[in-house]
Amino acid sequence: MSPRARTSSSARRRGNSEGSAPRRRPDGRWQINLRVTDEAGKASRHTVYGDTAQDARDKAAEIRKRVEGGHPARDRRETVAAFTLHWIDTALQASERKRNTKIMYAGVARTHILGSSLADLTLDRVRPSHVEGWIVGLRRKGLAESSIRSAYTILRAILDTAVRDGALATNPAGAIRRPRVTVREAPHLTPAQVGELLRAAEGSRYAGLFAFLVHTGLRRGEALALRWADVDFANNLLRVRGTLARIDGELLVTEPKTAKSKRFVPLSEPAGQLLHDQQIAQAEERRLAGSAWRQTGFVFTTEFGEPCEPRNAFRALRVAAARAGLPHAGLHTLRHSAASVMLSRGVPLKVVSEILGHSSIAITGDIYGHVSPDVARRAMDTLGDAFDR
Repeated sequence: MSPRARTSSSARRRGNSEGSAPRRRPDGRWQINLRVTDEAGKASRHTVYGDTAQDARDKAAEIRKRVEGGHPARDRRETVAAFTLHWIDTALQASERKRNTKIMYAGVARTHILGSSLADLTLDRVRPSHVEGWIVGLRRKGLAESSIRSAYTILRAILDTAVRDGALATNPAGAIRRPRVTVREAPHLTPAQVGELLRAAEGSRYAGLFAFLVHTGLRRGEALALRWADVDFANNLLRVRGTLARIDGELLVTEPKTAKSKRFVPLSEPAGQLLHDQQIAQAEERRLAGSAWRQTGFVFTTEFGEPCEPRNAFRALRVAAARAGLPHAGLHTLRHSAASVMLSRGVPLKVVSEILGHSSIAITGDIYGHVSPDVARRAMDTLGDAFDR
């Protein structure tokens, strides 16, 4: 082929990409036919309509701009519901999220997206205002702020996948502000109230667990996932490396909540004694169970060596809390109480954050802001004592 022929062919391709001249249709609308080629060299033909010739030219220009930016010429005409189901079965399952997180995400998507006003909209019609209206609807249903934020996060992940797959040019959920969650101070008990609660729990199978949570600040799932192999009595340390939870009807030890949740926690003398007492009690139960005993290696077990059911521990704590006149106390309250005591006694925020396994020191500060005034007051008293001499 001659150079002149190649030039002519290239010119024709450019002409096609610019689109045909606007043509008026019998119904009064203006029409432009255009052919565009994406970055992969794939050509496609499109027809746009406008109320005026310029309106049609603007729509054709928008398609060319999208393609030149590496986006699909047009958003896909697939419903949000259909793409959400596709996302649950593919992108969500392929992600590195924890198994229980995947289950939770799928449940939220089915409940709050498939059953919402967004479900029947096609991807090409979803606008930021639709997402805002959906959030308003969730608020009217009375959902907690944290639940609304989770639902938004999942919707945004679904639409991010649509952008990745070329079904959308941009994510309409990304154009609005992420729903806010009001930071609330963590409920906690005073040392005296903790003592009342633990006394009320005496005789319960989980009394030792409750005391252990107070003395370590561990999460319920972390304590129940603890194995004897994770306890270093010689150096008074324990290693947190998992969390026990019921997932799809099965008790499983999964990865900790955050990367920093995998940690070493020093054992105080009372915490070490609690573990020694637990060893003795477990050895006696193993003797009584005989061949029915199952050697799992867990620190806190049933009378037959099986891992404890987290919900049973929660129920036992609620019974003890009601008996102690502390009806709002829960298992997490014990963790919060441990953190509050450490901070109020002058333990640095960073140290407390590391013991609790928070992903950042900012989280610790937000959750336990109620302790700050007392700590700040003592800090200023110390400063005053230093210079008032």
